[in-house]
Amino acid sequence: MFGSEYFWITVSLIIFLVIAVKMGLAPTLAKLDARSERIRKELEEAQALREEAQKMLADHKRRQREALKDAEEIVEAARSEAKSLRDAAEHELEATIRRREQLAMDKIAQARKNAEAQLRQQAAELAVAAAGRLIASNLDESRQAALTDSSINEVGRKLN
Repeated sequence: MFGSEYFWITVSLIIFLVIAVKMGLAPTLAKLDARSERIRKELEEAQALREEAQKMLADHKRRQREALKDAEEIVEAARSEAKSLRDAAEHELEATIRRREQLAMDKIAQARKNAEAQLRQQAAELAVAAAGRLIASNLDESRQAALTDSSINEVGRKLN
């Protein structure tokens, strides 16, 4: 057994492996442990970043929904205000039209009264002129003088 070369090759291989394991296994295991620790930390950090990103996404979606809701409220308020302004403008226009119509009717009535008054005045002037001509042509001088005197006395009585 000690004389056999296979024995010594096996012993030397075992010694080499023991030395190689003693010298190379510890640093390799340490490197592997450090690497696994670094990978674990990166995974934890990635998990934390993922959770933070999900929170930010949820917050962004919530803000977007709120912004859309606010925009819809603003649009609805604008529509409501526009409708009320349109209604107010329509009522004001109707009131203005009624006032102008009434003003036109009043002007027409006043023009009618003025025309009637002018016609009466012209009719009275024509009647007076016609009566004067008729009287002048039908009355003699003595009768005209008596009529003039009685008219002057009557006007004096009515004035006093």
